Amino acid sequence: MVLQVNNKFYMISLLTLTILFSSCDNENYTPKPKAYFRIDLSEKKYTTLVKDCPFTFEIPTYSTIKPDINAPNEPCWFNIDFTQLNASIYVSYKSVNGNLYTFLEDSRTLAFKHTVKAYDIQQQIIQIPEHNVYGIVYQIEGNAASSYQFHLTDSVHHFVRGSLYFNNIPNQDSIQPVLDFIKLDIEHLFETFEWK
Repeated sequence: MVLQVNNKFYMISLLTLTILFSSCDNENYTPKPKAYFRIDLSEKKYTTLVKDCPFTFEIPTYSTIKPDINAPNEPCWFNIDFTQLNASIYVSYKSVNGNLYTFLEDSRTLAFKHTVKAYDIQQQIIQIPEHNVYGIVYQIEGNAASSYQFHLTDSVHHFVRGSLYFNNIPNQDSIQPVLDFIKLDIEHLFETFEWK
């Protein structure tokens, strides 16, 4: 009797192991593709920037203004933080005193420093003559640290530079929805930008 129980147990164990090992067919295994967290994007609403600077524009209500801790003596150097989106636009202002060419070259150099990781840098000219606003947008494609940079000037007195950074490792695929969302906010910044 003991022999039969052990025999049945042996047969069931052998059958279970056979089924288990035969179900591990690596040829038909398909791994799950990488996925990214769902990001809830806010409704587009804007408010006027309140700063004692020689310019003004509208910022999204879901962003906050923080001073640039690296330039405490520059009141018009600040960050537009998108905390929920893990991104910031670094804004800096300089007064032009016959040195516009230097500022333009510095802006271009800073944008093109990303060519190591970028596979394309597109430039778009900004012209809003009714507000005396001119500039260039650099759209940097690829896994660069900053994927969107710009500068604005009146060509005589004022120069503003901005650059968008994400607070994570650059990955174009994962940030693309947020990048497209913030690009609309930056375009709204251009449309509402005025010198005081």
